Amino acid sequence: MADTKPTIAVVGGTGALGSGFAQRWARAGYPVIIGSRSAESAGKKASEMAAAIPGAAISGLENGAAAVAADIVVLTVPYANHEPMLQAVRDGVQGKILVDATVPLVPPRVARVQLPAAGSAAKEAQEFLGEGVQVVSAFQNVAADLLQDAASKIDCDVLVCGNKREAREAVVALAEAAGLKAWHAGSIENSAAAEALTSVLIFINRNGGLDHAGIRITGEKHK
Repeated sequence: MADTKPTIAVVGGTGALGSGFAQRWARAGYPVIIGSRSAESAGKKASEMAAAIPGAAISGLENGAAAVAADIVVLTVPYANHEPMLQAVRDGVQGKILVDATVPLVPPRVARVQLPAAGSAAKEAQEFLGEGVQVVSAFQNVAADLLQDAASKIDCDVLVCGNKREAREAVVALAEAAGLKAWHAGSIENSAAAEALTSVLIFINRNGGLDHAGIRITGEKHK
């Protein structure tokens, strides 16, 4: 039977967060494309990952080409690079899901919530890319260094926000493939909560004597 897993392009895949997710998805059997502004850098990173994960399907391309070649595109870049990267992938993501993990941190005060005028980075992405793209917000509160360690059990739930349930469901599946628990958290407007939580968690880490502060959804199933 042919493998039906979607091909995932990780834009910003040479960075800590992007490469962490790329490795986990590759280990779970997903074809992965590392995206970078430089095709050479992307190819080098892909080769390093492939050598460490026998049998994995990992390749590297320039960001725009990576978006064209993928079924799902995951954006893992700092907020300062958010708009340029959206411009780079805009044509390639039409008709697809774009997963936006961007947090609008504004150095040096990264422990203070500073959401953009649109309400959230993910809302900015949806407005910029248009209704032909299903933008889904996720993964803002996950520690990049833990993702790098395949053996780490990450004690942090993922809030998944987007306007289409089917698109959110696809991202919930990606989260679970990376060893995370994910929850449908509503429309793209609700991404503001997840993005803002990152600054709150940074503050808690700095002032509460913790590393890797995260969130956990609790409650009881309906009977």
